[in-house]
Amino acid sequence: MRFWSKPMRSAPTAVVAVMTGSLLLAACTPSSADRTARRDVHPYWEKGAGAAEAAAFMKVRIPEKAGEVKGAVRVQPQEKLYLLSFVTDERTAEVIAEDLRPDSPLRIMTSGSSLSGDGFEHLGLTPPQELKDVREASACPPCTGDSRRGHVQGIEMHVGEEAGTRARVYLTAY
Repeated sequence: MRFWSKPMRSAPTAVVAVMTGSLLLAACTPSSADRTARRDVHPYWEKGAGAAEAAAFMKVRIPEKAGEVKGAVRVQPQEKLYLLSFVTDERTAEVIAEDLRPDSPLRIMTSGSSLSGDGFEHLGLTPPQELKDVREASACPPCTGDSRRGHVQGIEMHVGEEAGTRARVYLTAY
């Protein structure tokens, strides 16, 4: 019993099909130079994105009397990192923290932050990790069923003391 019904006439057609497929695959596969170039692009700061975009993503209302409001969006290979900071009164900072539905209430920071990194330096601010007696809280909106922030994977909040009863709020979300 023969496998091909016509003796080897379809072999050239199969060879052409395999070669065409191989060429298409090679054309679509990025070269090592392309992969290097893509890696060099990230992370970068999204132009024109600031406090309004960060607050909208986090579903956080910036207090009316807040001062020194700053924000930015850093585009990373797999996600965007949203940064927001402002100065407000101590009680308002605590209300914002409660609204985030954190894993635990604001507490004195004992270890380094997992999300903040150098982003706040980009905003011209001292990073919360470098401040004394900074309080922190973190929230996982999907874990707590916070439907307002279901698109947010995590939010980290730091509160640093300013002069008098004022506090600097640092928010980071992804």
